Amino acid sequence: MAYARDLPYNDLPLLPPKAELETRDILKQVTASSRALADLRGLARMIPNQGILINGIVLQEARLSSEIENIVTTSDELYRAAADADGGSDPSAKEVLRYREALWHGFQEIRQRPLTTNLFIEIVRIIKKTDLDVRKTTGTKLANHKTSEVIYTPPEGEAVIRNKLANLEQFLYPDPDDGLDPLIRLAVMHYQFEAIHPFPDGNGRTGRILNILLLVEHKLLDIPVLYLSRYILENRASYYEGLRRVTEEGAWENWVLYILKAIETTARETQDRVQQILTLMEDVRVEVQEKAPRIYSKDLIEIVFRHPYCKIKFVEEAGKTTRQTASAYLKVLSELGILRLHKMGRDVYYINDQLLHVLTK
Repeated sequence: MAYARDLPYNDLPLLPPKAELETRDILKQVTASSRALADLRGLARMIPNQGILINGIVLQEARLSSEIENIVTTSDELYRAAADADGGSDPSAKEVLRYREALWHGFQEIRQRPLTTNLFIEIVRIIKKTDLDVRKTTGTKLANHKTSEVIYTPPEGEAVIRNKLANLEQFLYPDPDDGLDPLIRLAVMHYQFEAIHPFPDGNGRTGRILNILLLVEHKLLDIPVLYLSRYILENRASYYEGLRRVTEEGAWENWVLYILKAIETTARETQDRVQQILTLMEDVRVEVQEKAPRIYSKDLIEIVFRHPYCKIKFVEEAGKTTRQTASAYLKVLSELGILRLHKMGRDVYYINDQLLHVLTK
């Protein structure tokens, strides 16, 4: 049956695609993208505490991935919410924080089990904070939000969707291994997951989390730190055009090249941010040692770089010190201009403006 945008795409082809996935251009880009990831992985290992990247860069990925779905919050609101035990009061910030929670859950789980439908479901449930499952109802259509024109109708019927997800699992873990490069496999997985569109909501964010998890699973990254959503936002039209052309024309090469270029560009940009963080940490370390040696410790420097919005309790808990001492330490850093004291109601934050600038520019 011929493909039609307004009819459920139950004939979505199973994987692997019947197309050449290892063209000369693709393999050339695989080399460049793999090199960029290797450089990022090596540099990230130089960060003394990985929590610095997880609480900084991963939150930016969470914010940008959510922004693709029109869930918008500012970096200030997000980092402030992340510093508060209850996640703050901003509903958009709370939803973005759930993305980070879902990503972290997936990161922990893939250490002991593979990417499967059950894990997909766990991830989307955390993102949406509800018991979502594979779609059972009919009538799901993706439309242009400006014109209301239907642009794609995903497969429907729980059995159909689960069969296609099972096929996706088999593609991710071929037996025996088919030798396909993991970055090409990632590009194919991302299209197929988005085309299956298995859940009533949260598909885009779940799919982007799976991208990062696959990189970690194949040991191309040690921790889930990559700004892939930034590239998609900046090249949004090409992203959706690429998805459409695979569906309607089987244009796999262009799609794979788009994803590979996104990985290379994002890895280089993230590498630059990590280097700036390392340089900034060293500058602050030297300044504190010279101007306030009495309070200097390696742990203190790491704490004020782990959270752009630092609170007294972070120093108190991490350093196993008294609240009075922790407060005194942060006051000295504020007087040196390393941190900026900011009060909001009863809450007191010590903001690392230089770190915030590196993370958000």
